[in-house]
Amino acid sequence: MDGRRRNPYELTDESPVYVISVAAQLSGLHPQTLRQYDRLGLVSPGRTAGRGRRYSARDIELLRTVQQLSQDEGINLAGIKRIIELENQVAALQQRVAELSAAVEGAAVAMQQREAQVHASYRRDLVPYQDVQQASALVVWRPKRSE
Repeated sequence: MDGRRRNPYELTDESPVYVISVAAQLSGLHPQTLRQYDRLGLVSPGRTAGRGRRYSARDIELLRTVQQLSQDEGINLAGIKRIIELENQVAALQQRVAELSAAVEGAAVAMQQREAQVHASYRRDLVPYQDVQQASALVVWRPKRSE
């Protein structure tokens, strides 16, 4: 989530709201197919207190994807399950990369701020050493004569 408290009645793509008959109609599949996919672990709908299945909009989209992979691409259900697992793993890794990138960015900003503090603390009465190149000029100093 984004850190804000959500309204408990706000519907999201992950809100389990559709009963199996509606989910079957929305996905274009038979309810028995949905039960089979649930048993195989392809789609895991939410459950009510009475153990009834409740599908979310994301579940419906996943059901359509499973059907498309099965019918159009000819992938068997075991292969589809593996594809879904890998896609979930990729999504989790992308989320982790985003979190780590944000942490690195924050550390870089903190380092730049600390570096600026260190530079601000330098003593200004000291002159930085600079290597002087030898020149061919000769300077002779002669004190003034007292008369």
